[in-house]
Amino acid sequence: MTDDLFRADAYLTECAATVTAIGAQGIVLDRTVFYPMGGGQAGDAGTLHVRSGAAIGRDIVITDTRKAKDDEGRFTGDICHVAAATGAEAAAPALAVGDTVTARIDWQRRHRLMRFHTTTHLLCHLVPQLVNGCSITPDYARLDFNMTDPLDKDALTQGLAALVAAAHPVTVGSITDAELDANPALVKSMSVSPPRGSGSIRTIRIGATDLIDFQPCGGTHVANTREIGRLEVVKIRSEGARNRRVVIGFA
Repeated sequence: MTDDLFRADAYLTECAATVTAIGAQGIVLDRTVFYPMGGGQAGDAGTLHVRSGAAIGRDIVITDTRKAKDDEGRFTGDICHVAAATGAEAAAPALAVGDTVTARIDWQRRHRLMRFHTTTHLLCHLVPQLVNGCSITPDYARLDFNMTDPLDKDALTQGLAALVAAAHPVTVGSITDAELDANPALVKSMSVSPPRGSGSIRTIRIGATDLIDFQPCGGTHVANTREIGRLEVVKIRSEGARNRRVVIGFA
């Protein structure tokens, strides 16, 4: 299994790693700072700088990062780095298992994802309804709320601005499966279930003395809401009888 360094520290931008596999799904490393697509958040992009082997000195461009799956579609625990052009095959002739690389994410892109992902948690505070859809990209983020009541775009923009300005700390923690079972309301997504079975479920908490949001989440986030910066609710529209879609962008 790939050691996912970003889980503990979303601010790591690079790491040394060893190639453990190259296949149709991508390049697998023993450890990585690249976040794989999941939970609505897009996968990271960046480069692998080859430090040993036939391609030493070469930068392999990574356009996407995904979780590896077996033949039955189950996640294996490995993380696949998808190379440019035709995917892993483009890198395979020059890269081999056992080669060492420096994995570097596109930090500006990642930081936008972190800011947007943290903002979606703030939206969950402002709109206390279950979420039945989510998409977090470098350019915008959206949440689909399971509700029929109307939402006010300006009021939500002002609410987000106040939460950003309040500089609430954002901390990573964990709870057990039993603790989650005892508090099922912590899960606010109808479409994504927290992974179970490891004995520990990663959580994100926003707020110190004032609890703004607390829920299971595997994504990357900023350390303080002030870091999000200026943003706005771009649009709100109905997506079905019980769905209010809120789209946010940077102002």
